[in-house]
Amino acid sequence: MESRKRIATIGMFDGLHRGHQAVLGILCDEAASRRLDPLVFTFDRHPLETIDPARAPKTLMDPDLRDELIRSRGIRVERVQFSDKIRNLTAAQWLRRMASVYGVEVLILGYDNTFGSDGRNLNIDDYRHLAAEAGIELLTTSAVPGCSSSAVRRALSDGDTVKAAEILGSPFTVSGPVVHGRQMGRTIGFPTANININPRRQLPLRGVYAARVINADDNVYNAVVNIGNAPTLSDGSTLTVEAYLLDFSGDLYGRTLQIEFGPRIREERHFASADELINRINLDIARARKLLKKN
Repeated sequence: MESRKRIATIGMFDGLHRGHQAVLGILCDEAASRRLDPLVFTFDRHPLETIDPARAPKTLMDPDLRDELIRSRGIRVERVQFSDKIRNLTAAQWLRRMASVYGVEVLILGYDNTFGSDGRNLNIDDYRHLAAEAGIELLTTSAVPGCSSSAVRRALSDGDTVKAAEILGSPFTVSGPVVHGRQMGRTIGFPTANININPRRQLPLRGVYAARVINADDNVYNAVVNIGNAPTLSDGSTLTVEAYLLDFSGDLYGRTLQIEFGPRIREERHFASADELINRINLDIARARKLLKKN
């Protein structure tokens, strides 16, 4: 057993939306008032990736970034590998482990959160009773209306990146290295950075978006980002994320870029000719400049 006494919470915290931020705020406030060390138990993957991969949702945030942001609040993060052993722990076993191994005296449970192999059959009174048996005081939090990871995914699936940002409390962001692509954009005067995004990451609905792109040197560029198959210039067989950085020239290959999505400009579509596509891209650029100027 660790000698330090702790107050903890548990969950995936995927996306760190405003509901998650409220829980972390309560955790820190209670930790300060009770003179306990704050601790977050989170996981290396969504439990469904082990239990039922076909039903597992795509992630909203890279786990390393999630943990870094939580730690920036002065909170210890215990990232648990979701193995079969962990999968089979009951709620009572989890609570005893928290108390005996980590010195947890208080547990904060989100309003809709459950844990343990038997969690789906337990209500808040059950958790409170089991926690008391383990010597843990259980606190619960209220809902932040409309804030959930599922709500963020629904908004992104609809292409509503503005709503997603409202739920998250910041723009939806993805990142990845720039890789060699078809290099078709440069043939029409719009060289794009083809960004390799982890296939487990959630993406917005296919289409064209205003965005800001940040490189490894923290330089920020306005951009037009296309998510889709580029049907006018290719056979449309490969999904790509391509960013055209406004007012930029240079070599980006191998660099990691971060995309902060602004509003969706339009759906992806097939154009009858390259000239028609060029005209549309110029309109997209003008629209992106206006949208990003407002933000």
